[in-house]
Amino acid sequence: MRLSAAAKKKPRIEIIPMIDTMFFLLVFFMIATLSMTLQHGMPVSLPTAESSTDSLDEHVSLTLTREGILYYNKEVITLEELERRLTYLRQTSSDPSLLINADEYVPHGRVIKVMDLIRLSGITSMGIATQPSSSE
Repeated sequence: MRLSAAAKKKPRIEIIPMIDTMFFLLVFFMIATLSMTLQHGMPVSLPTAESSTDSLDEHVSLTLTREGILYYNKEVITLEELERRLTYLRQTSSDPSLLINADEYVPHGRVIKVMDLIRLSGITSMGIATQPSSSE
């Protein structure tokens, strides 16, 4: 007596594990993208101030480090190059905004020199970054 062979099952693609994998990848890339916030300046130790606020406006960031290095949106520049860039910025933008991130141990005269270059270029919207002081 001959037994008939069992009916062969067709191979099929399981969709549930694929959906789980795609959901995991979606969440991973969403979280990774959110963690990549746009920061124009370099990390410095900012001074504290009672009137400090969080500003999320688009602006050009000038950073002065403790070592005396000047950054223009994370790019190392000299004072002469800063002068040219500020003049170009004033010509190309109707109302440019600058934010100075100066380490609290940068000599005062260096910050004043940068602020003077900003004013001489004709840019009037300028701010100095501070951290909110911790009131206890």
